[in-house]
Amino acid sequence: MIAHLRGRLFDKQPNRIVIDVNGVGYDVSVPLSTFYGLGDEGHEIALRIHTHVREDALSLYGFATALELTVFERLIGISGIGPKLALAVLSGIETPELVRAIERGDVARLTAIPGVGKKTSERIVLELKDRLPKTVAVAAANVVPDVPVLRDDLLSALINLGYHRPLAEKAVDAALKAAGRDAGFERTLKQALRELAK
Repeated sequence: MIAHLRGRLFDKQPNRIVIDVNGVGYDVSVPLSTFYGLGDEGHEIALRIHTHVREDALSLYGFATALELTVFERLIGISGIGPKLALAVLSGIETPELVRAIERGDVARLTAIPGVGKKTSERIVLELKDRLPKTVAVAAANVVPDVPVLRDDLLSALINLGYHRPLAEKAVDAALKAAGRDAGFERTLKQALRELAK
């Protein structure tokens, strides 16, 4: 099985690239997160590869990071989720944010990904909530999210807890001011709950 490819970027399109390895062109499907990190055509690249074998096809899926590859392999292990949908999931949300949403059981955040319905989101949470390797969860937790992403996550969490949106928005904005942008999700959520208790 092919697990890694290093070569020259021969052709580059969203979701699909061709890597020239010593004169052989490998057609590799990639999520947008990997695609945007690639250089221009002609540059040297290296990707982690998942080789997917079916009766009628052998397909290669490439990833820039070990985290992306691990989450992809976990996703396609779920009944009803094939490689195309798994790529769509990874293309629709940053991988660390996806892991955080799964860990928190945030179905609403997953349903916001284009092409992912409520039932699929629920299945992803149910199947992966306690099955993502701890190293993946830790790697995701160590990434400080952007403020807009963090704000959306906090809002979603409070609304899921039953708070009305206008009230939740006020609490989140106050918590972000008080905790600072580097505080992370859990600390800022606790601060938002304190704001709501005032």
